[in-house]
Amino acid sequence: MRGIASIARQERPSSDALDTLRRLNKPGGVMCTSCAWTRPADTHIVEFCENGAKATLWDLTSRRCTPEFFANHSVTELREWSDHDLEQAGRLTHPMRYDAASDKYVPVGWEEAFAQIGKALQALDPQSTIFYASGRASLETSYLYALFARLYGHNNLADSSNMCHETTSVGLKKVTGSAVGTCSLDDFTKCDAIFFFGQNPGTNSPRLLHPLRQAAKRGCRIVTFNPIREKGLIEFRNPQSPMEMLAGGKTRISELYFQPRPGSDIAVMMGICKYVIAEKDGALLDTAFLEEHCTGFEAFRAKVEATSWEDIEAETGLSRHDLKQAADVYCNADRVIGVYGMGVTQHVRGFETIGMFVNLLALRGNIGREGAGMSPVRGHSNVQGQRTVGISEKPELVPLDRLRSIFNFDPPTQPGLATVEACEGMISGKVKAFIGLGGNFVRAIPETERMEAAWQNMALTVQIATRLNRSHLINGKSAWLLPCLVRSEADVQAGGPQVVSMEDSMSQIHASIGKAKPASAFLKSEIAIIAGIAKATLPPKDEIKWDEWTADYGKVRDLIEATYPDMFADYNTRMYQPGGFFRGNAARERIWKTDSGKLEITMPEGLNSCGFADAPGRYRLMTLRSNDQFNTTIYGYSDRLRGIEGTRDVLLISPAEMEAAGLVAGQLVSLVSDAEDGIHREVGGLAVTPFDLPRGCVAGYYPELNPLIPLSHHDKLAQTPASKSVPVRIVA
Repeated sequence: MRGIASIARQERPSSDALDTLRRLNKPGGVMCTSCAWTRPADTHIVEFCENGAKATLWDLTSRRCTPEFFANHSVTELREWSDHDLEQAGRLTHPMRYDAASDKYVPVGWEEAFAQIGKALQALDPQSTIFYASGRASLETSYLYALFARLYGHNNLADSSNMCHETTSVGLKKVTGSAVGTCSLDDFTKCDAIFFFGQNPGTNSPRLLHPLRQAAKRGCRIVTFNPIREKGLIEFRNPQSPMEMLAGGKTRISELYFQPRPGSDIAVMMGICKYVIAEKDGALLDTAFLEEHCTGFEAFRAKVEATSWEDIEAETGLSRHDLKQAADVYCNADRVIGVYGMGVTQHVRGFETIGMFVNLLALRGNIGREGAGMSPVRGHSNVQGQRTVGISEKPELVPLDRLRSIFNFDPPTQPGLATVEACEGMISGKVKAFIGLGGNFVRAIPETERMEAAWQNMALTVQIATRLNRSHLINGKSAWLLPCLVRSEADVQAGGPQVVSMEDSMSQIHASIGKAKPASAFLKSEIAIIAGIAKATLPPKDEIKWDEWTADYGKVRDLIEATYPDMFADYNTRMYQPGGFFRGNAARERIWKTDSGKLEITMPEGLNSCGFADAPGRYRLMTLRSNDQFNTTIYGYSDRLRGIEGTRDVLLISPAEMEAAGLVAGQLVSLVSDAEDGIHREVGGLAVTPFDLPRGCVAGYYPELNPLIPLSHHDKLAQTPASKSVPVRIVA
C-alpha cells in the first residue's frame, strides 16, 4: 500500500480513479494496462496489484501538460530533465507541432496535423517508414494500424515485442508451431510442479502471485532459477487477506531457489535433462509422447549424455547436487508448468534456451495436456494480441489473402523491418520516417547515444502519446505530438460510447470499458488518430471506411472476425463473458504446426546463451526494472523489494566480486562496453552497491544502462536485444 499511496499523493488523481480501480480487471470493467497476466472469471473484491493501481493513478492524474507548459520550456531544456520529471508534467492536452525556429512545441489543430503528416507520408517511399506499436493499443486499434501500413505499402510494423518477447514468438513457433504459451489459468490449479526461469512476478506481474500462492498452499512444488533472489518468488503475503496482513503471515512460494549465472539456463536445463534421462534407465521418460509427437529425441539424448557435469557446473555456478534436487522435483511430478520471462528471452541465444525448456518438458509429456505446458509471462498489456491481429513485420504470419479479398488491394509481401533493423536503417539513413503508436522508443532501444544522433536526421517523426517522454524530444525535421485517450477514459464517438478489447498472455480475449472523464476535450482515441492520418495519406477507396470504423468499433471487430474466423468467431458477443474467450492454440491440442509436423527436440550450440566468452575483467551485465517503474515509465525512486531507495544510478555487484576488483560500497564507477566492435560505450556515475549476485556478473537499471548495449548484440533468431547478458568492464 505504501507504493500506491505515494503515487496517489504525487499524482492527485481524478475522482474517477477509485471507480476505475473498483472495476479494474472485472467483467464490465477496464483491462489493466500494467501487464498481460490474465483476469479470472471469478474475480476477487480487489482484482489489481500495486503495479496496476500505479498505472491507473498515473493515467488518471490531475497534472496537465498544456500548451502553456511548452511555451515555457524549450525542447533543448526538456532534454536535460529526468524520465520521471518529464512524465510529471502530466497528461498531454493538445496536438502539438515542433517549431525548430523557437525550439518549442506549439499547438496545432487536428485537421492541420493530419493534413501535414499525410502530405509528408505521400512524399516518402513507404519502405522508408516505420509504423511502431507499443504493447498497450487495443486489438481494434492494432488491426487498423496494421491495415493502414499495408494499404500505404509496407510491412515495417516494428513492435515492443521485438524488444522483449519476440524470442518467444520465434522460438516457440519453431519448435511447437505456436508462437505463444500453451497454458490456461486453470492449469495452475492442477499442476504438481512449476519451474520458473528468469521471471520476477513481484515487480513485473504481481497478480501472478495469487495463483502461485494458491498452488503452493495446496502442495504444488515450485522451483526457481534466477540470478537474483526476488522476494516475490521467495514468499508472499496476500494483501487481500486481513488475517495474513494483521498476523504477519506469509506463504512460502519457492521450495527450491537457485541463482545460476545469467545466460546459463541452457546448462541448468541440460543438467536436469541428464538426470531425467538417466533415472531408472530412462523409465521416467514419456516414450509414447516422444515417439508419437516428437522428432529429434535420440540425437538430443546423445548430446545430453555427452555433456560433462564439470562443464555444466562451471557454466551455471551451481553444483550437481543442486540440479539433482530440482530434477527430483521434476521427476516426481505428474504435471509440470514451465514459466519464464525476459531473463530467458533477452540473450544472444535465447531461442536455444526456449528450445531447451521445451525439450525438458517434452521428456515427460508436459506439453499439450491439463496442468502442464509452457507459460511465458508477457510484459505489456495486449502486446501478444497486437501480433495476433496483424502487427508483424513477417508477412507470412498474416493472412494476406483474406486482406486482399476483404479490402480489394494487393498487400505488400516484402518482409518488413523489426526494431533492430529499423534502428540500423536510421543510422544508415535508409529510414526516413517514424510513427509511434505509444511507447518511448528512443529510450527503450539499445545504443542510445548513436540512435539519438541518427534519429534527428529523419524527415518525419509522429508520436501518439498520453504523457511526455524523451522520445518526444528527439525529433525529426518535422515532428508531431498527438495526445490520445487512455484505456480507462470514456471513448465516445459518433456511434456512441465505444468498447475495446485485449488479449492476455494466455490467449484469452477480454472487453475493456473506459468510463473516466477524459483529461482534455481535445484528446482523440487512438483509432480516431490513425484514421485521421490514414485518410489524409491514402486515396479514397470504397472498401476502406475510416469514418464508419471510427464511429463504431464493433465494425472493426467484424473485420477482425472476417480476417481470423477460426480465432474470433462471434467476437462481438463472446468478448464480454467473464474471464474472456479463448482464441485457441493448436499446440495445446498437440497439433504441431512445425516444418516436421511434430514437436521438434532441438540441440543447443553451447551451454550458455550469452554469445560471448568469459574473460578476465569482463562481467555479464543484467539490466533490471524496479518495482517503482513500468518499462521506461519511472514512477519514483523506491525499489523497496531490493532495498534500494532514492536513486537509480547504481551498480549491483556481489561482495566477493567487489573485494576481487578492489571496490568499496558507495564508490562511483563507470561501466564500459566490452563488445569487440571498436565502439566506445560508457555510463558513469554509478554507485557500487553490494548485492547478492552470482560470480562474474553485475546488474543495473533499464533504461539507464541501455547505452551499453550494442545494436548487434541480440538474439540470433529473433533479434531481441540481449539486455540480460551484456559484456562490460568496470572503470573506477
